[in-house]
Amino acid sequence: MKNQSISNNIDWISIVIYALLVILGWLNIYSSSLASMEDTYQKQLLFIVLTIPLIIVVLAVDGKFYEKYASIIFIISLLSLIGLFFFGKTIAGQRCWYAIGNFTLQPSEFAKAATSLALAKYLSDTQINLKDLNRQWQALAIIILPVLLILPQPDPGSALIYSIFIIVLYREGLPAWYVWTGFITIFLFVLTLILEPQYVILIGFLVLVIIHFKSRLGDRNIVLSSILFVVMSVFVLSVDYVFENIFKQHHRDRFNILLGKTVDLKGIGYNTNQSEIAIGSGGWIGKGFLEGTQTKGGFVPEQHTDYIFTTVGEEWGFAGSLVVIALFASLLLRIIYLAERQKTKFSRVYGYCVAGILFTHFFVNIAMVIGIFPTIGVPLPFFSYGGSGLWGFTILLFIFIKMDANKVNEW
Repeated sequence: MKNQSISNNIDWISIVIYALLVILGWLNIYSSSLASMEDTYQKQLLFIVLTIPLIIVVLAVDGKFYEKYASIIFIISLLSLIGLFFFGKTIAGQRCWYAIGNFTLQPSEFAKAATSLALAKYLSDTQINLKDLNRQWQALAIIILPVLLILPQPDPGSALIYSIFIIVLYREGLPAWYVWTGFITIFLFVLTLILEPQYVILIGFLVLVIIHFKSRLGDRNIVLSSILFVVMSVFVLSVDYVFENIFKQHHRDRFNILLGKTVDLKGIGYNTNQSEIAIGSGGWIGKGFLEGTQTKGGFVPEQHTDYIFTTVGEEWGFAGSLVVIALFASLLLRIIYLAERQKTKFSRVYGYCVAGILFTHFFVNIAMVIGIFPTIGVPLPFFSYGGSGLWGFTILLFIFIKMDANKVNEW
């Protein structure tokens, strides 16, 4: 088995889906860039061509290399993020890029793969129990470190992606209350922005009363319920302060528009409104390739990057959008299937990290474009314009494909 060619062992299904997504992504970038008379489609084609030697290198490197040097790769990634504060180039108010001639490189796109490797390394190196509080914080520290370096750039979109690692930790034994606490916190935060705090506290009180009477813990549950009620009340009462004093104005505007508290179709809500018009105008089968009136008219800003899915919706319609969504779903399910059949914990954890990152980008981007999530600058994998994003996602995926191929050689 060890002498078998690696090309016979790699998962060609994943590669074919990847290639289809990249090709479809370029076609949409081509369509959206014609209206602005920019050469983004030519640059993206160059980025795509350059992924070929990148893929060859990733597959040529021995799979054990990624496990052995995961910590070093992670440290280098953190240093690249730190370097942005001193040598980074500021674009649109964000100091997220290194300027290299006429091109820019965004290290946060590569940090996702590095963090995935570091987390997989930590969870597989030691016989850890994620029910141990010290182990939990050590694992969470790996996730939090890059987030603390990305947020000040400021790049909340990239930082948000790291939240999915909590689900990976849950898969490996992290207590479920971490996940539930996260979901409940987000729910309470949004609900408090919609309703008055006293109503949210009342709802929370009623829920705790119901839980208490259905619980079998007796008197002990009264103490726990009381503590939870106090913590929840304090959190709810602090939401307005956090929203008004910590969130920046454009973040507040986006939340207010999303929640229907503000209507600003010519200002902060322009992008989302135009993207909804473009997607809705596509109907069932779309207007045809290069025939999108919203796309041709350049009505949707950033259509070749964060809002690239609007081109799919307008020109290919519901049917074309469904095909793209099906391709992403197929890739995600394939990665999860491959992760579950891995022979090492390192490969399995990394596989779940890959699936989680791709899913979060996919879900948040489309939710943002159709107006059910605030605009925070999250690109659609393999579709959105940009060399850093394409290369970062390619490295992320093909490292796992290499690991999966290696498992055959480990018999």
